[in-house]
Amino acid sequence: MHIVITGANRGIGKALADSYRAAGHQVTGTARAPSGDLIALDVTDPTAHHAMAQQIGDQPVDLLICNAGVYPDKHETLEDGYPASMWAQAFATNVTGVFLSVQTLLPRIKAAKAGKIAVISSQMASQTRAPGGSYIYRASKAAALNLGRNLAVDLAPKGIAVGIYHPGWVRTDMGGDAAAISVEEAAQGLVERFAELDLADTGCFRTYDGQDHDF
Repeated sequence: MHIVITGANRGIGKALADSYRAAGHQVTGTARAPSGDLIALDVTDPTAHHAMAQQIGDQPVDLLICNAGVYPDKHETLEDGYPASMWAQAFATNVTGVFLSVQTLLPRIKAAKAGKIAVISSQMASQTRAPGGSYIYRASKAAALNLGRNLAVDLAPKGIAVGIYHPGWVRTDMGGDAAAISVEEAAQGLVERFAELDLADTGCFRTYDGQDHDF
């Protein structure tokens, strides 16, 4: 398989890339500041998407993993935090970045046999779990969930399955040292979930360990 992973330079994205490469798959990883064999991609920049697609060429993409994301408001306060610029930055990355990634690579996903799209969202997107705080991150991940659900409807007739996933609370720069699972555990579970994804359950919102998540 040829797998494209956005935000593959660290954390879950890197662990996924490492896992797929170890299994013998071709991986195209992207990062805003790439190193090694990663391709440069700021997911908020349409021009960068065009350049990324040119580097990939006409190769079919069997699986696109929209992993790139930011969590800028972890320490903001309701009284004087959450500036408008922070909202714009987060939505540009966590929502528009997903859409642009899908839109740019859609011809190559169509060219693959039973191409798939995986959107990394979060349990913090769930409207049934709303403990307050982190308004920007929660709202942007909820929007990414909504985007994935609607893409699933429109892409099903084209034979493309779309899944939305909570990767777990993972020990990364974003998740923090107190998080519940390692990046390796998250990646192993997500790889299994992506392999299971098909048109029968397109639009699913699942956890890394296979549980259907509340919307």
